[in-house]
Formats: sequence, structure tokens, C-alpha cells
Amino acid sequence: MCMVIFAPLFAIFAFATCGGYSGGLRLSVDCANKTESDLSIDVAFAYPFRLHQVTFEVPTCEGKERQKVSLTGDSSSSAEFFVTVAVFAFLYSLAATVVYIFFQNKYRENNRGPLIDFIVTVVFSFLWLVGSSAWAKGLSDVKVATDPKEVLLLMSACKQPSNKCTAVHSPVMSSLNTSVVFGFLNFILWAGNIWFVFKETGWHSSSQRYLSDPMEKHSSSYNRGGYNQDSYGSSSGYNQQASLGPSSDEFGQQSAAPASFTNQM
Repeated sequence: MCMVIFAPLFAIFAFATCGGYSGGLRLSVDCANKTESDLSIDVAFAYPFRLHQVTFEVPTCEGKERQKVSLTGDSSSSAEFFVTVAVFAFLYSLAATVVYIFFQNKYRENNRGPLIDFIVTVVFSFLWLVGSSAWAKGLSDVKVATDPKEVLLLMSACKQPSNKCTAVHSPVMSSLNTSVVFGFLNFILWAGNIWFVFKETGWHSSSQRYLSDPMEKHSSSYNRGGYNQDSYGSSSGYNQQASLGPSSDEFGQQSAAPASFTNQM
């Protein structure tokens, strides 16, 4: 039930916080010649973070010439893979919710539904782990490439001591950090659901049957052994009583013989 409720929500948060991101930073280049300065240089970037395609112009502080600078790095593969996994996980969880609620009988028919659900759950657990790990590494590269200190090193004007280069504001990465957190939460959710889905399959019932059969055989053989011991004990006790000695009537007849002999005397 937790899977049905939280899986679609966690998937939405994962791909929304990553796929819907757009941010930027602002730089300032104060040249020795104030007329050549540019105090507001905006650098914008967004999903899928092909940073090497992000270009902007900055002053060279050597006349009216301007330098065209581009960011470094490309994290599009890890970001797109992460979002793709999140979207398909969202769609599958919605479809599974509909099946669980409205088609429960067909789901359990011929054990095919639980088996498919089990295999898909294992696959998505693996994909969430790989996608979240890859995107965490990709996000780390994005943070380094968009660090204002690293970007300022790309400008030729900032290499001259007479010019002053500063960062007006840095990009906000809180939503991207949230996407990584939700990625690993999705992995924990899907991996934890593997056991519950496995219990619905025929594999679990057959393993339980395999374990219960030896126990039943052992208990039945034990009961048969106890029955034989009881019957043996009762028969042996009967034989012991039979062979214990003569009965009281026989003993009385034997003791009466000497008495009649004394009377004859």
C-alpha cells in the first residue's frame, strides 16, 4: 500500500526538481578603464546541463573587444537518464495502482501478474540506484563548472591584476540537491517493495511448500513411532503380568494340600 501511495509522488518530485531546473550566476568585470567595464554579466543554464553549449560575452579590458566564453562540462547523459527513469517509474506505478484497485482478480490469475510485477520492481530498483548515483556525480560536476571562481578563471581580463572581477551571485542548487535525495528515496522504496511483491509470486508459495513438506513427514513419522512404542509397552506389560507367577486360586489350592494331609494324620 505504501508503494502505491508514495511511488508516484516520489517519482514526480524526482523528475520535477531535476528536469524543471533553470539557474544562473552573475559576474562583474571592473576594468582599469571604467568605460570598458561590465558590472552585470548573466550566465544562464538549465536542464539537461549541456554546459559546453552555454556561451556569454565578457569584456577584455583592451578596447571595445569582447571575449566569447563558454562553460565546461556536459552532464546531460546522467541528467536525462535520471529523468527518464523517474518518468517511466511514475507511469508504471500509476498503471500498477489501477491494476491493484480495479483488476485484482486478473492480477493474481495464473500467477503471471505477480511475476511481471516482481521482475519490473527489481529492474526499477536497479535503475534508480544507477540513475541516482550517476546524477549525483553529474550534479557534482555541474557545481564545479558553474562555480563563479572557476568561471572567472576562464576570462582573460580577470588574469590582469589591474582589473577587478567578482561574483555578484552564485547559482542556487537546492532543487537539484532535492532531486538527488528523492532519487535515493525512490531506490529505497522500490528495493523495499521487492520482498512484498515476491510474497505474491508462486516462487514464494512453492518454497514455503518445499519447507513444510519435510516437517510434515518428520512429524508424521514421529507420531507413528510413538504409537508403536505405546502398543509395544502395553503388550510387554501384559506379558510381564502373565508370566509373573501363579494366580491366587492356584496358590490357594497348593496351600490347601498340606492341610488335608495333616488331617489324615
